[in-house]
Amino acid sequence: MDNSQVHHMIEELVRAEQELREATADQSQLPARAAELRAIEVQLDRCWDLLRQRGARIRAGANPDDAQLRSESEVEGYRQ
Repeated sequence: MDNSQVHHMIEELVRAEQELREATADQSQLPARAAELRAIEVQLDRCWDLLRQRGARIRAGANPDDAQLRSESEVEGYRQ
């Protein structure tokens, strides 16, 4: 996946996230919406991580196409 594909995926995820956040608040749908938002946030984190990996590989003179989309547990387990 090249940078433009990753950016496109990020744009689609952000659009989906915004739609969920703007949806009318039906109390019975709140748990499902929260789960969907969490899943989108995780996917966004994974995409941003992939872009950072690609950039680091370019700066190191390595092939950016060797960067891999990391698992949720790996990306979400990073220390800040």
